[in-house]
Amino acid sequence: MYTLNCKTSLNFFTTIVGLSMLMLAKPVCSKSNEIQLAPALVLNGQWIRESDGSSMLNPQTSGLAFHPEGYLSISDASADESQIQRLHLIDRQSSFILEKFGPIKLAEALSESCFAPYLQDRPDFEALVALPGKPNTWISVTEDATRSQPLSPACIEQYRETGSTDYPSLLVEITMRNESLLISGVRPVQFAKEDEVGNFPNDGIEGLAVDKQGKLYLGLEKDNHQHARVFFVNLNEELFNTQSFILAKDANLNLPQIEEGNHPINGMDIVYPDNNQNGYLIAAARNDNELWIMDLDGVKPTRIVPLTFFAPSFTFGDLPETVYSLQDCNEIKNGWHKMHNASLEGVLVDEDTLVLINDPWKANYLKNVKCEADKLPYERMSPLIFKTPLQADWFK
Repeated sequence: MYTLNCKTSLNFFTTIVGLSMLMLAKPVCSKSNEIQLAPALVLNGQWIRESDGSSMLNPQTSGLAFHPEGYLSISDASADESQIQRLHLIDRQSSFILEKFGPIKLAEALSESCFAPYLQDRPDFEALVALPGKPNTWISVTEDATRSQPLSPACIEQYRETGSTDYPSLLVEITMRNESLLISGVRPVQFAKEDEVGNFPNDGIEGLAVDKQGKLYLGLEKDNHQHARVFFVNLNEELFNTQSFILAKDANLNLPQIEEGNHPINGMDIVYPDNNQNGYLIAAARNDNELWIMDLDGVKPTRIVPLTFFAPSFTFGDLPETVYSLQDCNEIKNGWHKMHNASLEGVLVDEDTLVLINDPWKANYLKNVKCEADKLPYERMSPLIFKTPLQADWFK
């Protein structure tokens, strides 16, 4: 059940496309705290493929950013060895990989940093956003550092007060120089104790987005109360000139507060449907198969958009590794099958189109297999791209 931090009265909404009745809590305290359910969306995906046409091998896509020639994705630390520490350039139309940049190296100026061992090993990159005003430069953020060697005693003392995990989350500046990728800056993130973020190494910052005012929004999977949160820091020219803590502040957005289970934010971007407005944050609620659309002014209700995902099924020979026929496979309807689990991880606004990318959840991804013909891409943990037009009703 969705609740908010004020007195509520219960209302019931019924969605289209056969969703069951969903009980929402509609606050009576003020309009700015309302949650509204939008009509559900059906999204048809497109498999991301390597340049040879094969399905992409386990990239664990954890972020999506704009590039003049397509979309850039970044892999997290659980990806195949061939994919980690890399950016992948995805063609807008075909979803083929046009180029693979990296591996990402650490700039010489950071070689003595407390964070150098982690960043040189297998950093768990979890989002990607272009840094305004600096061409060919992006910001990523790290999450789980439990795979890496711990900080030295001196570094532990220096960075003890994280307000969250023992090893701090890191904002990382990635710069492309002559098609080589360098980590050119790093800032550890600090949270205030009163924000009760909690010590969850694998449930940290998963989304990044930048607004027109130069705020960098940070989407947190969960806090001590199992609630997703959104924080922000201010971007400026000095951001990566130091390695001291940067304090993240609560953005005070109208987030759904769900009483049970895990309902994390795992990707987000900002859209400006009207240039006179401060914009809306569009966040992917991974476990819920939903979009959360939040007014950055806090005036209009947050809208929840339920999502249903379909993936294209392969006819014989469509992929080089496909060796089965779809004959007598009753789960396939007009060349598509409904996905059991998609697990969105990247959100990107590309003009009037919302682009979403999933991060195959290894524990659940094979539940998507309907026919033998579709088994191999799921075994390879191949991701999909989903696109949908931005809808004016989301912002009314």
